[in-house]
Amino acid sequence: MTPTKTHIANENLVTPRAAAIAGILFAILFGTSYALILLSIPEFDEDTGAWLTSPTETLSLAISLLPFAGIAFLWFMAVVRDRLGHLEDQFFSTLFFGSGVLYLAMIFTASGLFGGLIHLGTQHPEILIDTGLYAAARAMIYQIIHEYAIRMAGMFMIVLGTIWFRTVIMPRWLVWLTYLFALILLFSTGYSQWIMMVFPAWVFLVSVYILILNFRNVNHPGAVPDGMTLDD
Repeated sequence: MTPTKTHIANENLVTPRAAAIAGILFAILFGTSYALILLSIPEFDEDTGAWLTSPTETLSLAISLLPFAGIAFLWFMAVVRDRLGHLEDQFFSTLFFGSGVLYLAMIFTASGLFGGLIHLGTQHPEILIDTGLYAAARAMIYQIIHEYAIRMAGMFMIVLGTIWFRTVIMPRWLVWLTYLFALILLFSTGYSQWIMMVFPAWVFLVSVYILILNFRNVNHPGAVPDGMTLDD
């Protein structure tokens, strides 16, 4: 039997309950990539570019993981939005999408610059160092990540924490923890490059919590999500 227009209109795409795994994948991929980079090159103030003459297989692996981390982060954003459902607000959703996409764009820009340095450095490292091109590119990468991307990540968390606070779809302890982590990212830059790891750690925590709730609802179909009442 050919489905009617009404039947087709009533068919809604259902988000896979295991889609929250995307956030976990982002945390693992981005965290691994970022850790490999920090462990392979000196601190920004001490970096002279000497590592360019060393084997770069580890750094190439780190760079190659970032596109997949970005894809997983987009899925994570979709999962978070799906959980809001009809409670979604246009004002906060704009801030949510804007900060998330800007964060991802800056990470991709920085990784592209860094990948270019690795590619050119394996062939002509003296060109990068002697002309000052390496110092300029390294400073740009540092600024993009530790001055802009990290603050967009903090903005992303503040907006999401505010949405959760207003809609009560997440527990209060997670809301306050989100605010705390966001403040760390916004105001603790410059102390340590490892602070950037706060964001993937937070994404991992949120994703695990959502995944637990999803499987809990599978086992108990009539259960009401944490923080919501039967009247919602």
